Amino acid sequence: MSELLKNIDARTKLAGTNKLEILLFTLGTDLRNGRRETFGINVFKVREVMRVPEITRAPEMPPAVEGMVSLRGALVPVVDLVKYVGIQTEKKPEIMIVTEYNGHTQGFLVEAVDTILRLDWSAMKVPPDMLVAEMGGLVTAVTELHDGRLVMMMDVEKVLSETGHFDDNAIAFSSIRPLPTERTVFFADDSAVARKQISRTLDAMQVKYACANNGRQAWEELQRIAMQADVMRVPVSDLVQLVLTDVEMPEMDGYVLTKNIKSDPRFAGIPVLMHSSLSSTANEKLGRAVGVDEYVPKFEPQKLADILTRLLAPEHAH
Repeated sequence: MSELLKNIDARTKLAGTNKLEILLFTLGTDLRNGRRETFGINVFKVREVMRVPEITRAPEMPPAVEGMVSLRGALVPVVDLVKYVGIQTEKKPEIMIVTEYNGHTQGFLVEAVDTILRLDWSAMKVPPDMLVAEMGGLVTAVTELHDGRLVMMMDVEKVLSETGHFDDNAIAFSSIRPLPTERTVFFADDSAVARKQISRTLDAMQVKYACANNGRQAWEELQRIAMQADVMRVPVSDLVQLVLTDVEMPEMDGYVLTKNIKSDPRFAGIPVLMHSSLSSTANEKLGRAVGVDEYVPKFEPQKLADILTRLLAPEHAH
């Protein structure tokens, strides 16, 4: 498996092509309905796949957090995804997927890993409302495989925020200062947790905003805004002063969205800020390659507010 995960450079070349690679995994057969669902996680965030090591139980941890493991001298929290999702199964998870988000490492316990699949983001569809309700917003995208199986992309950010990794406390927002001038931001993110964080940051800054759940929706909305500006005979930058985008989104990813914005003269002078939990420098390089103005890690409201304040300052306005 490690061979599959080594060639990160080749993966980074996928950016701007609207493609992604996902690692498929299962959480066991659910005794309640006899189903064995297939889930997916972006390979970019997977550091390694291993058999479950010795886990040190720790008191006072959220229910789905099994404890800690020592990986190369670092203590890493371990989340049992079977427990977290609420699947009732007889088998104990045997595999640990080690992932990195925003420079934080954690292990996810799963029943088994399957294969790595290269897909086009356009094949990743926004999940139907029924599935969202059933899974409690845990799935951000779904796609159908050739063999008829449905693969559900897991909102890992939601898992991490609920297992105590990213504390969504009021303190993080209390030191954010309001902007002196009126500004409007348009943002795109497929994770409900991330959208809530961005909204709270913008509310604290007293910045107006509109948002979309994926890149395609964002691009359609931005084109509508451009048409509205045309009718009003004003530049688009009078209506929207900045676009904030996630990288990974179903239907159209953040790289393609950025490329679209930057190659359309109507959006001249509107900075694009990329907001991602893919924390590697390779991703930053890719963002720059498609014309991203700045790059900010997720779940750092103060950092996001600082960069937004700078980019939305009057001297940046065109």
